[in-house]
Amino acid sequence: MKKKSVFIDGSSGTTGLQVVSRLSQRADISLISLPDKEKKLKEKRLQSMQEADLTILCLPDLAAIEAVELVKETDVRIIDASSAHRTAPGWVYGFPELCQQQINKIAKARFVSNPGCYASGFIALSRPLVDSGFISPNLCLIAPAVSGYSGGGKNMIKSIRNGDLPTHFDYGLELDHKHIPEMIMQTGLQSPPLFMPSVGLFEQGMLVRLAIPKSHFSKDVSIKDIFELYQKTYSEHPLIRVCEQEFELMSKNLLTLSADGLAGQDGLEIYCFNNPKTEQFLLISRLDNLGKGAAGACVQNLNIMLGYDQFLGLNWQ
Repeated sequence: MKKKSVFIDGSSGTTGLQVVSRLSQRADISLISLPDKEKKLKEKRLQSMQEADLTILCLPDLAAIEAVELVKETDVRIIDASSAHRTAPGWVYGFPELCQQQINKIAKARFVSNPGCYASGFIALSRPLVDSGFISPNLCLIAPAVSGYSGGGKNMIKSIRNGDLPTHFDYGLELDHKHIPEMIMQTGLQSPPLFMPSVGLFEQGMLVRLAIPKSHFSKDVSIKDIFELYQKTYSEHPLIRVCEQEFELMSKNLLTLSADGLAGQDGLEIYCFNNPKTEQFLLISRLDNLGKGAAGACVQNLNIMLGYDQFLGLNWQ
């Protein structure tokens, strides 16, 4: 297959560096780069976008919007890693496991918006529950989550390493996190989730949780029913692994689930727990916020858009 050219606009940011690291090792990809003095010149960036088979935007939201405006009269194909276009008309949502048609939509798309890291974990858990009728679309899901500090970008990384921030803190306390609109749109939910993000003193990794009492389900379901639903949903999607907690955790004499357990990996794991006495369920997705939650997802979408095997160049054991 002929080598494809890729331009990464914003390659010095956290996600951009991770994407460059993955793609620079591939013989099937040629990276287009600009000298430092030209990286902010619109005409040079536009020229690079037009030369490339695909452009990846690793920019702040406003800069990403401006970059898309630059190419509106061209046929440039874009993956946007920012949150600017995740609910925008004309954009395909870049979560290939979303539904049966999603891979084909991504393959044909001109514009693909990379999902948010928290949103990826939340959607992987909640979309099957809504689609199957296990929960009502009107249910307000309770979703506490924790991420590694690299999700906050260069400023947060610097602040954490300098000791300027607490070792673990909640944020988004206005209950209006920027990922919530895509969480609603891509799950079929009608009610915004009660989403409670936090940051821990580890660089990469993430846990997204759904805490659901049995009485909140629309059907009389067991932990086995939920486990089998996830298994069926993701049986043809190797980057999502549905884990049996007894085998994955208790056989290793572990009663904990580490948030950084998939650091450096580009897949996502799902765990299902319950307490039969209290009739409560805890569903957890684990991923790397810079892997399946960012750069890994970018590369997966790039592979699909360029006609490669979608798992090429990804790290997943």
